[in-house]
Amino acid sequence: MKWLAVAGVLMLVAPVAVVGQESPLVGTWRVATGADTKGGPREVIIRADSSASWGEETVRWRLKPKSRIAIAIGDEWEVYDVKVGAKELRLSGGDLQEPITLRRVGPPTPRPAGVSVPGAPPEG
Repeated sequence: MKWLAVAGVLMLVAPVAVVGQESPLVGTWRVATGADTKGGPREVIIRADSSASWGEETVRWRLKPKSRIAIAIGDEWEVYDVKVGAKELRLSGGDLQEPITLRRVGPPTPRPAGVSVPGAPPEG
């Protein structure tokens, strides 16, 4: 009976653990040294809670069909094509003039205390 209870708890907890690791996007990513970001961020932290941060900016993100990511910037969604591997993340399209490649440098850091995940702009 004890094992049945443990198995039941694991079945409840396991999906939560998988959900937190579900997206290969989650992590801290950095643009290669010397790459021209045209004033854009050099390091991006993507978290499982749907927040992403660079510098002082925190935004919301969502995966979309067909290998796309939507990032809420201000009051609208900017959509990019995304290709993610174990160590590289490549973004193209959206407001980017040319594709950008970031390298995974570690796990995501937690959101700073008092910083909430921004609300989602309306779909449009």
